[in-house]
Amino acid sequence: MKRTFTLLALFLCLGLGLQTAFAQGFTGRAYYKSSSSFSIKMDSTKMAPEQMAQIQASLKKQMEQNYVLSFNQTESTWKKEESLGGGPATASAGGAVFMVATSGEGSTLYKDAAGNYLQEQEMMGKEYLIKDKSEPFEWVLSEETKKIGNYTAQKASFTKIVDSRRFSTGMTEMENVKDTLQVTVWFTPEIPVSHGPEYYFGLPGLILEVQNQGRTLICEKIELNPSADPVVIDRPSKGKEMTQAEFRVIEEEGMKQMMNRYQGKPGSGNRMEIRIGN
Repeated sequence: MKRTFTLLALFLCLGLGLQTAFAQGFTGRAYYKSSSSFSIKMDSTKMAPEQMAQIQASLKKQMEQNYVLSFNQTESTWKKEESLGGGPATASAGGAVFMVATSGEGSTLYKDAAGNYLQEQEMMGKEYLIKDKSEPFEWVLSEETKKIGNYTAQKASFTKIVDSRRFSTGMTEMENVKDTLQVTVWFTPEIPVSHGPEYYFGLPGLILEVQNQGRTLICEKIELNPSADPVVIDRPSKGKEMTQAEFRVIEEEGMKQMMNRYQGKPGSGNRMEIRIGN
């Protein structure tokens, strides 16, 4: 009996050791494509509806971007793939120029399974390194499932009232506003890591799709434990270190300066608005 117990204990230890080794060595890359839907409105006497539709279609096409999420069991990095068409989406017609830029353009976002993150940001020609922690998402799981590629994905959602800051043409100071953040994601327990695109995390499986206020991120390809090109998780390190709240103050000042440059100029009679928030 004693011998049987000893052998059983040995097999249990070996099993736990193999499981731990697998967990520590589990890596992968997930490739995502983003798309956005939005609406631009202008006075019809200043621009024909056909021109407006053409501008909107051009901006939407340019805003389609490819990203890669590199991960192991406890860490991940999120970065836009290199492309010839980098930079903000721009379009022009009738003397009006439209530009849509997203924060973190070309930077690397590092985060761990607990929500701690590092991200490089550029503002007004200066580099900053944001070091902070995301609040846990209060995910509501659904029994609804669907296939994304070869994986069965489960639906989860998150809703929260968040504080935002609004600045529009004619204003001299930022205005505090409340926004409702509504996010729907699809994750797969078949890849047992709690990572996801951008800042999303905290589910019992890799997040393969995100739908957030007209923007969609969907995974198109996954590589698990690639041996030819092993996954390396690099932490961003460039720029002056600060918290997200400290960077937001700098970001707001930059937005106000940009908006003030447009006020009083020819063609600036159309209302322009910028929102900064979660």
